Amino acid sequence: MVRADQRSGKTPRPSVWLEGRERGGRRGGGQPSGLDRDRITGATVRLLDAEGLEKFSMRRLAAELDVTAMSVYWYVDTKDDLLELALDRAFGELALPGPDSGADWREELRALAREYRALLVRHSWLPALVGRFLNIGPHALRFSGAVQGVLGRTGLPEHEVTGAIAAVFQFVYGHGAVEGHFRDRVASTGLTADEYHHHAMTEVLRDPDASDVVGRSARIMEARGGDTVEEMLDRDFTFALDLLIAGIEAMVARSRG
Repeated sequence: MVRADQRSGKTPRPSVWLEGRERGGRRGGGQPSGLDRDRITGATVRLLDAEGLEKFSMRRLAAELDVTAMSVYWYVDTKDDLLELALDRAFGELALPGPDSGADWREELRALAREYRALLVRHSWLPALVGRFLNIGPHALRFSGAVQGVLGRTGLPEHEVTGAIAAVFQFVYGHGAVEGHFRDRVASTGLTADEYHHHAMTEVLRDPDASDVVGRSARIMEARGGDTVEEMLDRDFTFALDLLIAGIEAMVARSRG
């Protein structure tokens, strides 16, 4: 089967980080004054946070920067290039352990997982981009290196490390993505998270088709404890992460047995 890029005669663009372009913009003179990639990328992140991925456009970004859209194109070729730059800028917010911190791997893994979850929630547009790009920007690579370093100290055989990374950080990705979307939905209603949750549960329990399952869910949530939605989310996340860490410990013990 012929791919769309082959039919069009265009070659795929694997990553903005593989362009070989100078960091400040296109080579040569004539670029608009007052702009650079850092400023454009920062404005992109702020705009994505404020309005979301669906409303983002180069024209909207240019208006935010008070320049023409063509001025932005001096520094990036496509909107995807800019989104990839914004994605890596967000990864730069993560606090990472030092290479020789000496901390227990379990605590460092918990810290990395909490950092990643908070990032996904804080930038709810980010999960949609993580799977779209190669994630080989400098900040994303530093995060990946930190994760590999921590999981490499667990005692797992080397061929099992990638599976452990997938188990932990795909769980964090899913949890953070859902939580970020939930918080966006709550914000759009003008309610607090607790008000929204109470209203939603009250309405759903009135539906006879849903009340049985949702009622059981409500009893499970009540048994779990937590006075607020935030506390309930934190308890679930912490316990699920503990289960994964216990699983890693069990697999290490089995490999040594």
